[in-house]
Amino acid sequence: MREILSANISRYRKTLGLTQEALAEKLSISAQAVSKWETGQTIPDTLLLPQIAKELNCSVDKLLGYTAFNHDPPYNDDRYRNDDFFWGVHPNVACLKVLELMPLTKLARPYKLLDVGCGEGRDAVFFARGGYYVSAFDISEAGLDKGRRLAESARVNVRFFRADMNDYRLSENYDVICSSGSMNYMRPQLRDEIMANYKAHLNEEGLVALHTVVGKPFLPYFAGHDDNPHFHYWKTGELSTYFHDWFIALTTEYIYQMSRETTPIRAANRLFALNKKEGFSAYKVVGGMKDDVYLKRYDQWYEPLGD
Repeated sequence: MREILSANISRYRKTLGLTQEALAEKLSISAQAVSKWETGQTIPDTLLLPQIAKELNCSVDKLLGYTAFNHDPPYNDDRYRNDDFFWGVHPNVACLKVLELMPLTKLARPYKLLDVGCGEGRDAVFFARGGYYVSAFDISEAGLDKGRRLAESARVNVRFFRADMNDYRLSENYDVICSSGSMNYMRPQLRDEIMANYKAHLNEEGLVALHTVVGKPFLPYFAGHDDNPHFHYWKTGELSTYFHDWFIALTTEYIYQMSRETTPIRAANRLFALNKKEGFSAYKVVGGMKDDVYLKRYDQWYEPLGD
């Protein structure tokens, strides 16, 4: 509990752009006291918790690590409330690259895989069908309900749970951590901490497979995101900096179209990095990712689900 409280005070303070001195002034205490809270040397008096929560714009429960969802985020749930699957039931094409870099034949046991911001669960279910032990979380309960239905239809087990990536921190290790289309909801001021948490909980020789939308001045902002305060663009090359000490098997930037968006053109960065600091001769790394090649393999590997 002490570690969670310490981390949350620091996290929510930084989210608001407050210095330790500024928070201390609001609470009429010393900056040294705030520093000791955040390093876990001491904990705040219980009677002070409501005031701390108020200044950090959160509830006491959330400060203590008990995340409560008082309302559904309209941006995601509006997409997922309809009966049809907004993104379809076929997995993202990048899933095939994960299979190539982390074939299940390398281990006697199934790989543990975490899908961050899983949406309606299409990628999570795909990996579960392939033999991975899959956990997946999203902030949208409507999306998770669809993921559970999809898993039931495919007759596979996926551990779906609700969490906000900005609050949730990993406490167990995984062999694969992947995310497609959700990393832009990670607050910029929390990226260092969250990415460090992901790296710390990836097994040696594990893989991260991440996708971010990058901002480009020559491309228009696309509908629904430019006015969404929860959506944050990444910069070109920013994702790679977090894995400079790992083997980056592939990183690519490309411009593509989204048929679901009013303004369909956007730029994205895709990265696959292996937690392998010394040598990588055991890995077969194929450069480049051509969608037509992967889609051919995808058609052979994945049988679409029926109604």
